[in-house]
Amino acid sequence: MMNAPSAPSLSDSPNVVVLPPVMYALAFAVGLVLHWLAPRPIVSSNARYWVGGVIVAVGAALALWARALMKRAGTNVNPALPTTALVTTGPFRLSRNPLYVALTLVYVGLALLVNTVWVLVLIVPVLLVLHYGVVRREERYLEAKFGAAYDVYRSHVRRYV
Repeated sequence: MMNAPSAPSLSDSPNVVVLPPVMYALAFAVGLVLHWLAPRPIVSSNARYWVGGVIVAVGAALALWARALMKRAGTNVNPALPTTALVTTGPFRLSRNPLYVALTLVYVGLALLVNTVWVLVLIVPVLLVLHYGVVRREERYLEAKFGAAYDVYRSHVRRYV
């Protein structure tokens, strides 16, 4: 008789308060509803399409690169699952959180593309929840799991940019 694989232990995850993509998507949706109720454009210039498009493209490219490196290292991208390896190459040499930087870039670029200040304003609570409810929890988890290796990495690489 075979035993089913056990689920990851709750202690082997950072126990983030929310999955970041869900939080960004929810804030974006709320911003669109607020814009529908009380339109507040960011700018009147059509240059926002170019600027927003470039920001989205840079963010998407950064996310794909960081995600590919995590997959190649055999670690989970989902912050609710255990981390099995520290990734310190590629964009992780410049930021300990390139996926969150990428999400923020995509979000800001999309805010410009849809031209609503409400979406842009909502990035403030998103970033606060991200910092305190996700990143700080991940840092404590990674320090406990990887010890000195994570401390060395953290001392050489900035949290965001």
